[in-house]
Amino acid sequence: MKTDWFTHDRFGMFIHWGLYAIPARGEWVRSIERISVEDYQKYFDSFNPQNYNPKEWAKLAKEAGMKYAVLTAKHHDGFCLFDSAYTDYKSTNTQCGRDLVREFLDAFRDEGLKVGLYYSLLDWHHPDYPHYGDKIHPMRDNEAFKDVTHDFPNYLKYLHSQVEELCTSYGKLDILWFDFSYDNLHGEAWEATKLVRMVRGLQPGILIDNRLEVSGEGYGSIAKKVPLEYAGDFASPEQIIPHEGLVGEDGLPINWEACITMNNSWGFAQKDTNFKPAPMLIKKLVECVSKGGNLLLNVGPDANGRIPEESIKILKDIGAWISRNGKSIYGCGRSGLPKPDSGRITRNGEKLYYHIYESQVGPIQLEGLKKDDIKSMRLISTGSELDLSDSWVLWSYPGIPFVSFGDSPLLPDPVDTVVEVELKQ
Repeated sequence: MKTDWFTHDRFGMFIHWGLYAIPARGEWVRSIERISVEDYQKYFDSFNPQNYNPKEWAKLAKEAGMKYAVLTAKHHDGFCLFDSAYTDYKSTNTQCGRDLVREFLDAFRDEGLKVGLYYSLLDWHHPDYPHYGDKIHPMRDNEAFKDVTHDFPNYLKYLHSQVEELCTSYGKLDILWFDFSYDNLHGEAWEATKLVRMVRGLQPGILIDNRLEVSGEGYGSIAKKVPLEYAGDFASPEQIIPHEGLVGEDGLPINWEACITMNNSWGFAQKDTNFKPAPMLIKKLVECVSKGGNLLLNVGPDANGRIPEESIKILKDIGAWISRNGKSIYGCGRSGLPKPDSGRITRNGEKLYYHIYESQVGPIQLEGLKKDDIKSMRLISTGSELDLSDSWVLWSYPGIPFVSFGDSPLLPDPVDTVVEVELKQ
């Protein structure tokens, strides 16, 4: 199946980057502060990220254990990081003078990573995208736009043409990440069937998210027994990990990917220092996998093209853990067993991975199993064999498997100690 790599790789990098890195107040700054096109123009005029080096980004993503990456080719402000023939509002027309998308794709492919592009269905720069009265447009309550007529079919032609460019001019794409639908702008309002047919015709193996129908809080018809043609290949919950993962009306699991920020902002925000620590994000990755999902973790490079130092350190710490425990992430999914008190369980075939977060008083129970189920056990960070505990304190629990890591009351890995349990056939 074309989704096999996606459900195997489990961990990707999201990259939100554009003109909004200059004001450094997040990617929604135009909408939140109701900034006009004219006042926003100064950021276009000064955009020149001389430290942009996507090869460094790609090496960092690989070191972090990420297997794919998605870059914002065009965000809601309409600025394009690629050399589109359909607009002058693009990176090649700035002081930068570079096709930043092409450089990103080349660099990440060279590192052996899958590549995707984010494309906003919204466009606050295009004159034919609805202004006044729209829920989120920067000029939504500006009386000067009250009687302006917009040619929305012309905007749709622009949208489709740019998507066609991305699908024909930049080689094989693994993901096309649309963002997003709202109010009456969803589904066929985007001519979604026509759009998806074009994309799949040009990029037969591509994966598409579900946001031609919904935003980050919804699922759309991907959860229905008979999904619409533009339902997408995976759901995209945002800033939340679904409580039990995602299952459709037919009771079968749905492919999904939680997109999560490292701090509280997608785009670079100078004052947002609320970074999630690496141990927390490691556990969130494990949680996603244990529920049958992926984690797409965001970075917001600054105006010069640098990924913030806080993000770099966190990603390297995550990568160090994955380098020792990656077998419990890649190719893994739901275990089919109840969540244990001490952590979570991921599974790959006949191998269960017990992720143990908390030290226990005495040996740790391998919940959901019997002793006779177990063929062997290992601490995967070192590959060392582990034995079932036969301590006298367990005599009241015959047949129930427990594992001990020795005399220390502390776990070998204070973040997440992973025990590989191979089951008997």
